[in-house]
Amino acid sequence: MSAAGRAALVTGGGGFIGGHLTERLCADGWNVRVLDDFSTGRAANLARVADHVELVRGDIRDEEALAKAVRGIEVVFHQAAVPSVPVSVAEPLRTNSVNIEGTLRVLEAARHAGVRRVVYAASSSAYGDRPELPKVETMPADPMSPYALQKYAGEVYCRQYTELYGLETVALRYFNVYGPRQDPRSQYAAVIPKFITACLCARSPIIYGDGEQTRDFIMVFDAVRANLLAADAPGAAGSVCNVAAGIRTSLNELFRVIRDETGARVEPRYEAPREGDVRDSVASLERARDRLGYEPAVTLREGLRITIRSFAGEAA
Repeated sequence: MSAAGRAALVTGGGGFIGGHLTERLCADGWNVRVLDDFSTGRAANLARVADHVELVRGDIRDEEALAKAVRGIEVVFHQAAVPSVPVSVAEPLRTNSVNIEGTLRVLEAARHAGVRRVVYAASSSAYGDRPELPKVETMPADPMSPYALQKYAGEVYCRQYTELYGLETVALRYFNVYGPRQDPRSQYAAVIPKFITACLCARSPIIYGDGEQTRDFIMVFDAVRANLLAADAPGAAGSVCNVAAGIRTSLNELFRVIRDETGARVEPRYEAPREGDVRDSVASLERARDRLGYEPAVTLREGLRITIRSFAGEAA
């Protein structure tokens, strides 16, 4: 389907994933509106497309800002959240308000505005620490942190809005997304920007636990492509789909690759495991392939090279 003249709203468009998604939508010819209060996002993430985006500054819980943001929109890409397990453990009430109430308000505003589809940024943390691998969408949810529970609740609301009101929704369970412009200084920062920054500065990064825990790392360009596929996939309404690379990588292995690619001569520093962190995670991609036509395109080493160049000051 041609994107020319189509209207999209990206909530949290000033965030890491939201900024990349907004750029891609603009490049593809969409008319793009962004709703963001920049509590975690940054205006710099929209710098390349600032002249092509309508920006609504506001909180997703603000009824007036939401009503303005969804007016005339065909597809809502709901990226806005407080995206952190540790922060949710420290501040469960605040994160609950943003991640659950905020999502409900987005769905309700979309329903009343006649939006066709909402693509929701869900999280693989919903699986918890169950030992079965790979993680398949039919597994029972077992959230281990307020963040995981909150993101899972958003999935359930999405499904209900499809079943009860006919609002098309697709929930994308992101695994560990990384890439250029992921902020290593933020309290929400993920492991890859922290490792890269430490290696570029010849500092020892911290690994929580023994480093043998595994994750499924997905380059942000692949996550963006999954969103675009989810916007139009004909049989996907009401679905939850994993978005990942489908490959397990330990944190120790990840560190070695980053150290190799940066040429650093440092060793990691190990500290106690963090509350709410899962031990092992890798995604099944069968449903994403079947319902979205999704296939990861960027290898971990290739994605890390692109990300390292961007952190070193080169163009991404």
